[in-house]
Amino acid sequence: MDLVLGTRRSVALAVMAAGLGLGLTVSPAAKAAGQTSVKLMEPGAPLLPEKFGEWKKVAPGGAVAGGAVASGNVVAGNKDALAECGELRSQVAEYSRGGRNVHIEAIEFGDRTGATSAFTLLQQPGMTLGKELGASDAVGSGANGEGAVLFTVGSAVVLVQGATATDFGTLKALAEGLPKVPGNREVAPLLPRLAPAKGLVAGSVRYALGPVTYAAEGGVLPAASLGWDKEPEVVTARYDDARGKETLTTLLYPTPTIAGNVAKRIEAELPQLGGNAATAKVRREGPLVVVATGSFAGDEAQRMVENIHLREMTFNQDVQPTFHIAALQTYSLLTNIAILSGVLMTGAVLLGLFLGVGRATFRVMLGKPAAIESEFLSLHLSPQNKPAQFHGTDRVERS
Repeated sequence: MDLVLGTRRSVALAVMAAGLGLGLTVSPAAKAAGQTSVKLMEPGAPLLPEKFGEWKKVAPGGAVAGGAVASGNVVAGNKDALAECGELRSQVAEYSRGGRNVHIEAIEFGDRTGATSAFTLLQQPGMTLGKELGASDAVGSGANGEGAVLFTVGSAVVLVQGATATDFGTLKALAEGLPKVPGNREVAPLLPRLAPAKGLVAGSVRYALGPVTYAAEGGVLPAASLGWDKEPEVVTARYDDARGKETLTTLLYPTPTIAGNVAKRIEAELPQLGGNAATAKVRREGPLVVVATGSFAGDEAQRMVENIHLREMTFNQDVQPTFHIAALQTYSLLTNIAILSGVLMTGAVLLGLFLGVGRATFRVMLGKPAAIESEFLSLHLSPQNKPAQFHGTDRVERS
């Protein structure tokens, strides 16, 4: 089974970030040699449209690229964390409909992994799940009907402020118009799906790809001990039920050896975390490390960490692994070829019938038979010599 690891491709993200702007660059080596090497980069399509549905832009939005996030909103306090998620550009705009305004900010990341991390970072308590937008993950306004709508589509995260419950469905057109991402950049991370559902606090799952994001999301383990230079994925989930309150931290590393070294460091530092360190549990399975800390009894914490396995990371819902995408594309191609062949064959038969019937009708209108006997070429070969005659055996031939 393939696993999708959240490694941060710094070079690739830098190239994609550069591709979002239009500029000319000259390499230092070319300068030293007295040569000029020019690279032309195309500007990316705007994140936010001029209008969507009944909403129209009423104020110019600020757009920035390459790591800067527009200020004056909830996202402004998470610049470093969003940069760690691979943020490429953002755009802010005001939209109006029926005399009401909403503030919308869209942020594009290098891939869906970074967008998922940013989505969990920005998600606030009180937001409820909603699927009306057709987005991969969506949370809407709270119980008071007024607040924010946060959703992610592809590699983009969108925050809508000032929306009401009645506005939620109207944002679907905005979600459908966001830029699409190709290939592996669209693959969603699987690690957040491992969090057990029993006792899970709604909206508490946090997905981190670096120490800044992990700290901003309220991680309980020492960030310096998690080996961020090895590019792990980390999920933090909180639980609150009759068993008590517990924090479950799940870490995924590139190799089992790295995971084993990190697990040993975490076990050695558990007494320094405070709380009931005696009931904290650490378990490693291959490249996966699971840590449970909190007020759960020791057996309950042990049961929780033992019920998480790599085999549970199945390709479901909107996750499309590379081989599955290729299989679907091949199947679609073969199906289209078969359909095209059938259409061409049917067209040829219909054309033949049309021409034949048309010719016969034209001949009948001229008073001729609908069809004539076909003429065949013949060599007219007929016997030119008499057939050979054979004599009986009792007759003696004379010389």
